[in-house]
Amino acid sequence: MEYGFWSIVPPLVTIALALAIKNVFIALIIGIFLASWILADFHLFTGINDTFYSLVHTFESNSNTIVLMSMLLIGALIYLIERSGGIEGFVDIMVKKRGVIKSKRAAALFTWVLGIVVFTSGSLSCMVTGSVARPLNDSMRLSHEKAAFLVHTTSTPWCVLFPLSGWLASMTGYLTSGGVAEESAINTLIQSIPLNFYCIIAVLFAFVSAVFSLDFGPMKKAEERVNRTGELDDPASAAHDAKESSAPVSGVKPRAKNMLIPMATMVGTILAVLCVTGGGNPTQGDGMQSLLWGCMVSVLVVSVMCMVEKLFTLDQLVSELIHGMSTMLPIACVLLFGLTMGSLVSGLDTGNYLSSIFLGVLTPALLPLLTFIISMLLSFSTGTSMGTMAIMAVIALPMAANMGTSIPLVAGAMFGGSIFGDHASPISDTTIMSCATTGCNIIDHVKTQMPYVCCFAGISMVLYVILGFFM
Repeated sequence: MEYGFWSIVPPLVTIALALAIKNVFIALIIGIFLASWILADFHLFTGINDTFYSLVHTFESNSNTIVLMSMLLIGALIYLIERSGGIEGFVDIMVKKRGVIKSKRAAALFTWVLGIVVFTSGSLSCMVTGSVARPLNDSMRLSHEKAAFLVHTTSTPWCVLFPLSGWLASMTGYLTSGGVAEESAINTLIQSIPLNFYCIIAVLFAFVSAVFSLDFGPMKKAEERVNRTGELDDPASAAHDAKESSAPVSGVKPRAKNMLIPMATMVGTILAVLCVTGGGNPTQGDGMQSLLWGCMVSVLVVSVMCMVEKLFTLDQLVSELIHGMSTMLPIACVLLFGLTMGSLVSGLDTGNYLSSIFLGVLTPALLPLLTFIISMLLSFSTGTSMGTMAIMAVIALPMAANMGTSIPLVAGAMFGGSIFGDHASPISDTTIMSCATTGCNIIDHVKTQMPYVCCFAGISMVLYVILGFFM
């Protein structure tokens, strides 16, 4: 069934509400109900029933369940590391004893570099980079808004530019689904990378912003707030979120190893599982499976360390683990709703409806620009980059072939526009995870990052117009 205009109502209402009332939780619940109600042919009680069951159906996806479980485990891991004095010890070594990180600029650059190093998965990058860098960023008074921007910008935008992971197979598959011959798909993908202007500009600006403390708009105000008051979050958001801070157990000696060993275990386990599941090639491994194993093993290691150091009894340890997981419960619920919303929007066929509107009338030279714009709108309203790529590939790439437009250029526009929504949308999973690991309020992150991503997109549009006439 075709839902026409109604297919874009739920995502638009959700995003508008999130920005207006500054509560993503309520906005997503309303959006899920609207989507379920429309899919139920506007039957009220059926729509209410389907709203509840749509949340249940989200767990039918293994990857969704793994991401949600991993977030809870990450909460337990970070909480135990804090309680055992690991973060305090790590900060002492990096800042005080060794002086590796001596300034806010150094902490920001460390965050950027770490995000570049963890390139196998956007979700994994957000979790690892945000968790490891947060104590240093907090100690150097880097605003949570700036930290979230750096963590987020070095996740999926970099994964697409450096797709030596599961992204390689996915992006190649999208190209072949759009009519690119299998034997030339890899070459087309490589040619499209330097034409993915949005991701290139985003990653480079994040580096410049980290090194030269270059900020503008709401982000500059956030950094000025920290410099002036020392508050890492907007006071209004901090009061609204009511984040609970955990302190080390009384009398515990700061031990950097209590952070370094569990984190090294997590990274090592992830790499090992990637190698095993990829037949010796980590770039072909199962990212979701490796993430789950990495989280479970690292939590086990830090738990054993706490027991060996006699910080907790067994009963106390279990209580601490559960309490740590509970710190991530609100953000895990938001992620659950976001994943559910994405599935419902797919059922409404929002992508094809928007595509049919914008790609109806155009000239060959404007195809790259329109492909980029439509991909932006789709990904922003759905919060999914891969879903947008899957939709746009079968529409834009055949048109490029028929019109004689450069396929690598259109592919670059498609990939970049798809990442825009993943980078900018408040209902994107990487948006939610970037905020969870850096401690930033979701709306504050979207608000401070939006001028940046709009500038990146604007410059990209100009370049696609120019190259559309010359390539």
